[in-house]
Amino acid sequence: MPTLTRAQPSAFTFDARRTALIVIDMQRDFIEPGGFGEALGNDVSLLASIVPTVARLIAHARARGWLVVHTRESHAPDLSDCPDAKRRRGAPHARIGDVGPMGRILVRGEPGNAIVDELAPVAGEIVVDKPGKGAFYATHLAQELAQRAVTHLVFAGVTTEVCVQTTMREANDRGFDCVLIEDATASYIPAFKIATIDMIRSQGGIVGWTATLADLLEA
Repeated sequence: MPTLTRAQPSAFTFDARRTALIVIDMQRDFIEPGGFGEALGNDVSLLASIVPTVARLIAHARARGWLVVHTRESHAPDLSDCPDAKRRRGAPHARIGDVGPMGRILVRGEPGNAIVDELAPVAGEIVVDKPGKGAFYATHLAQELAQRAVTHLVFAGVTTEVCVQTTMREANDRGFDCVLIEDATASYIPAFKIATIDMIRSQGGIVGWTATLADLLEA
């Protein structure tokens, strides 16, 4: 079985036949100008910078026959799955459901809710629309993984400290062994990415492992 010998806090060995790549929320609303990320006052170029690395990671997974799962943080057009406690948080220029340059923000079917073109899903890959930060909450992800006997998860996407970390913690609680590809994840606040990576692999890998794309390609 492949082993990431330089993973932290220790080597990460995985069964390639039972591995899935989970790409979190690489959506236009978070990555491109005019979306929700920018409405929150963020520099979206920090997230856009990882797109080429995530593309290489996806190509690697496809070439090896891994299950590839894409998630989108998204809500129904009537916002029935977006509680006020979420919609009213923060002080953005535009809130979830409001009309922006790419359509209604974080609403399913709108242009801004789409995954960026460079990382678009292909036939046979799973797309999970999630109303929360974690990809297991109120979705079919757990069933999809169980049906395929997946045991190991490789993570990429944005943002490191919010939706990526939340989903990794959910996965850990469900018994999956997880590794985060460090250069295939990003935050609007770089210090948060560093802190999250430290948290994930602390105390002997309390949430999971971390490694670089180069480590994975070597394995």
